[in-house]
Amino acid sequence: MSSQTVRIINRSNNPLPAYATPGSAGMDLMAHLTAPITLAPMERKLIPTGLFMELPEGLEAQVRPRSGLALKHGLTCLNSPGTIDSDYRGEIGVILANLSTAPHTIHPGDRIAQMVIAPVMQVGWELVTEIGITARNEGGFGHTGK
Repeated sequence: MSSQTVRIINRSNNPLPAYATPGSAGMDLMAHLTAPITLAPMERKLIPTGLFMELPEGLEAQVRPRSGLALKHGLTCLNSPGTIDSDYRGEIGVILANLSTAPHTIHPGDRIAQMVIAPVMQVGWELVTEIGITARNEGGFGHTGK
């Protein structure tokens, strides 16, 4: 596994995101709140983290739901995975949505999402009139069965 240093500002009282285990792909993001907030059923809110980072070119950060929050409380991240580009310098925010039938309160310091740092590649386009055929070809959206 390769490692790279990323410059980060932490304006919250929460610890920096960290990998929980040696095999973790994501790091937990925590809510930077001055008071608890409650998400009503089907409500969504942008939750601040207090984090600002300088990703090196060629990397992105992906913000994803936490599986425990999704299963136990019906909370998920909209626009998931959300992409943080290497040239973005604003505060990292998490768009949380409550898909359950019960309100859910988020407290300062709660773990609300996970962030995965991944390499990206930019491409150039070659405009053509035909593309190659494969065995799958146009099959998609469940074409292989249940």
